[in-house]
Amino acid sequence: MTAEGDISHSCSRRTVVIAQIDMAIIHSTSEAHPRDRLAYWREVATKAFVRHEFRSNCGASFEGTIRTVLLPGLGVSAIECDRCEVGRRTSDILSHDPDDIFLCLQLTGKSVWDQDGHQAVNEAGSFVLVDPGRPYTTLYPTPTKSITFTIPREALRARLGNIAAVTARTVAAQSPLAKLAAGYLALLPEHVDALDGTAGSTIANHALDLVALSLSNAFNGSGAVLSSPRALASLRLKQVIEARLADPELKPAAVAAEAGISLRYANALLSPEGTSLERYIMARRLERCRRALEDPMQMHRMVGEIAYSWGFSDLSHFARRFRQAFGISPSEYRRQIR
Repeated sequence: MTAEGDISHSCSRRTVVIAQIDMAIIHSTSEAHPRDRLAYWREVATKAFVRHEFRSNCGASFEGTIRTVLLPGLGVSAIECDRCEVGRRTSDILSHDPDDIFLCLQLTGKSVWDQDGHQAVNEAGSFVLVDPGRPYTTLYPTPTKSITFTIPREALRARLGNIAAVTARTVAAQSPLAKLAAGYLALLPEHVDALDGTAGSTIANHALDLVALSLSNAFNGSGAVLSSPRALASLRLKQVIEARLADPELKPAAVAAEAGISLRYANALLSPEGTSLERYIMARRLERCRRALEDPMQMHRMVGEIAYSWGFSDLSHFARRFRQAFGISPSEYRRQIR
């Protein structure tokens, strides 16, 4: 990462306003005292995305805002911030390894991404794919506006296959396809609040199809696969599950009904993965609990509180299932992490 003295541009002096708009989650440094701004920004950016290293030589004058809205299976975060550096190390990944991929669309300014020996320079209108499951660094040498899309790894892998082949490689808005994708993505932050679940799911899948086609076209690939009805049904089913995992009353029949398919078809969709709808729900709840138990920011929470928060209503049942899945009790697992 670049030393603080190497960043020579002056810090911006914007006024950032924080507000709650519909279902958007908005964080702004205007909430924090100037002396606490860098620490505050590090905290909210970690919660919005992943654990990472952050620094800026703007000090108390640093300003930034993150506005996040959610589509089914797609997070959309509009970001405005002063110059800074971000780095994600192996230790950060070990403490928080997400199932998501980041797509970063530059609106103004510039960002420089390094991952796996590749360097991508992202300028206005271009976008880049980054895998937070592997180390990377990012430099924002000037004040910048961008949009980061949080994409389920499975949804992108279904369209592209080998994701590693296209990470940290800039897709410039030069070809008609890349321009279309960039323009479509840029519109989403201001419009997704008004979409219902069905429309939002359709829009999210269209966005992912455009991204996959753009990446495949840019790097002479042939692996981009448009969403088949079966793939869409499977993704929709899993989106419903993820959205309702915390509900202890969640039942397979209710999930299938909300996804608009029969229980039999839902089980058939999951059969190639060697699981059923009931087993998949249980596996996702256990995985969420496992991550919470190893998250340093949640060490203050009791094991029972974590279990209840992810839909378990019986602690002995949770402990038994956790041991079956991971070979160790929840309390022992947490002690090992500590």
